[in-house]
Amino acid sequence: MLNEQTTQISAPKKAAKTEFDVIGFFAKFAPLIFLIVLIIAFGLANERFLSPRNISNILTEVSIFGLMSIGMTFVILTAGIDLSVGAILALAGMMAALVATGGNYEGAATDSATIWWGFAFLTAIGVGIAAGLLQGFTTNWLGVPPFVVTLGGMTIFRGITLLVGGGGPISGFDAGFRWWGRGDIFGVPVPVCLFGFFAVVAWVTLKHTRFGRNVFAVGANPEAARLSGINVKFVITAVYTITGFFAGLAAFVLAARLNSAEAVAGMSFELRVIASVVIGGTSLFGGIGGVAGTVVGALLIGVMMNGLVMLNVQSFWQQIVIGVIIVLAVAFDTYAKSRRSSA
Repeated sequence: MLNEQTTQISAPKKAAKTEFDVIGFFAKFAPLIFLIVLIIAFGLANERFLSPRNISNILTEVSIFGLMSIGMTFVILTAGIDLSVGAILALAGMMAALVATGGNYEGAATDSATIWWGFAFLTAIGVGIAAGLLQGFTTNWLGVPPFVVTLGGMTIFRGITLLVGGGGPISGFDAGFRWWGRGDIFGVPVPVCLFGFFAVVAWVTLKHTRFGRNVFAVGANPEAARLSGINVKFVITAVYTITGFFAGLAAFVLAARLNSAEAVAGMSFELRVIASVVIGGTSLFGGIGGVAGTVVGALLIGVMMNGLVMLNVQSFWQQIVIGVIIVLAVAFDTYAKSRRSSA
């Protein structure tokens, strides 16, 4: 009798364990599945899509906004947002170009006329970090919402870029500078190597360090994080600084790839960056997500944009498609969050 009762009691538990969570599965793997489907579809539609040269072009293009997406992941994990990353990229790239050419707005005539590229690299990184730190400080210590701070920053940094560059581009960098955008390491483009390296570093930071755990904790419940002893203001300031660092790094790589820095660089990049993070599964409500999903999201955006171009789809349709995907991703995230709350 006891055995029969035990069996009857435990049976529902087994059934509960074996029940397949469709929503949870798609929340975790939908971006990867969609990416694979897109690659197959574009490959069948155009035989040049899967050529080594085109794949290299996709990865190189993705690496630019992918680096920025890594930084944005930290911000969105804390339930924040940064709309200024494209403008920071433009400013950091312009300042780096000025340093690289010795302040020559016409560009350097010869390699010997340029300044060591390392100074330009440090300038781009420094400008990015300073911009991110300023916005993090304003958000935290002045109590201004991140949306307002970064929206204002987007306008301010873009305006400063126009003033610094005189409204025009600065081009003509030395071979050492250009290598960071056009060179390769064992056949792999340097921008792709940088993207892969920093993606791994960010993944380890979020998953296996105290700071990473604090980022998740602040995003999940900032008040609970504060009561548990986490310096919430420091964490939030740090994530905006990290985003600034990655915007500065992406600015240097982009300028090196184009051999030019322009005031219009990074226009609408914030859309691609936020889309990559959200599509990759990081919740705009904070506390859920990670860099691995962001990498998949960035690749998905890059594949989609390249595939549409190869199919001769007009460029403005790309923005429409990306916007629709963002809305759908957020809608699904909202539904998944409400489902988890009711469970």
